Amino acid sequence: MAPLLRTVDLKKHFGVRGGTLHAVDGINIEIERGHTLGVVGESGCGKSTLGRIVLRLLEPTSGEVWFEGEDILRYRAAEINRVRRQMQIIFQDPFSSLNPRMSVYEIIAEPLQMNRECAGKEMERRITRLMDIVGIARRFVNSYPHEMDGGRRQRVGIARALALNPKFIVCDEPVSALDVSIQAQILNLLMDLQDDMRLTYMFITHDLSVVKHISDDIAVMYLGQCVERCPSDELFRNPLHPYTRALLAAIPSPKHRNAGKRALIRGEVSDPIDPKPTCRFAPRCEACSDTCLAGDTPLVEHAPGHFIACTLYQKSKTDGSCLKV
Repeated sequence: MAPLLRTVDLKKHFGVRGGTLHAVDGINIEIERGHTLGVVGESGCGKSTLGRIVLRLLEPTSGEVWFEGEDILRYRAAEINRVRRQMQIIFQDPFSSLNPRMSVYEIIAEPLQMNRECAGKEMERRITRLMDIVGIARRFVNSYPHEMDGGRRQRVGIARALALNPKFIVCDEPVSALDVSIQAQILNLLMDLQDDMRLTYMFITHDLSVVKHISDDIAVMYLGQCVERCPSDELFRNPLHPYTRALLAAIPSPKHRNAGKRALIRGEVSDPIDPKPTCRFAPRCEACSDTCLAGDTPLVEHAPGHFIACTLYQKSKTDGSCLKV
């Protein structure tokens, strides 16, 4: 079965003072129907930009975005408006993403009104049902965002995203602004909704413990490029890229015996403006060699379903063996 969403060499470059910022630089991902792809990496690696390009909230510099077997980057305005009913987004900050002048009823009703889905009693029924689905008490129907806590505000954002019965949702760090106890509630809600409504997620986060809980597959990004992609269990059991290993080592552990074993990332982040054709993690990698500096390192399949962009796992051109494992 073809994936619901697929990108091909997707790029987004911004013209800035002093050159060109390579925010997203050649991303190839696939998301199966009903699955969750976690996209992780430190701040500024291009995660959120990737999510917005997939939804065409930002226009890419080049590449392809295939949704249900069609390249939506070729769509004109009327066509993209049609496909956007099937593609929604949950934003990071539930306070700034909700209109402070609109009540809960009005916020959830807005996409239904704009798409002329329903009106009158049917509108009220749909909104009440959405509030029940995401766990918002009906007494909040006329409340405004500032009258609710962060968890309820994010539930309103989720209800708004579900209003048009989408197939695909970009979750852009939807729990990072919430308390830990509320994070668990929202994550469980998203997973329940996925099971009940057969939703497909791109879950963007910098928290590896969160992405392990919700994702089927994980893509690790560094300075606009994907450096490793594989099933979630495989990534935590057998991380290959030095950057992935350092990220996993940074997860706090309650076991004191693990103290002192963390793989530290040293050095400064490379300049994303007009980057040189080398491995972008090379300046901070302790395993860096001349091969890493010889050119861009492509994302290749090291093992079935496990893709990595690292010269340590590139096959030799002479005998086909790995340089290092």
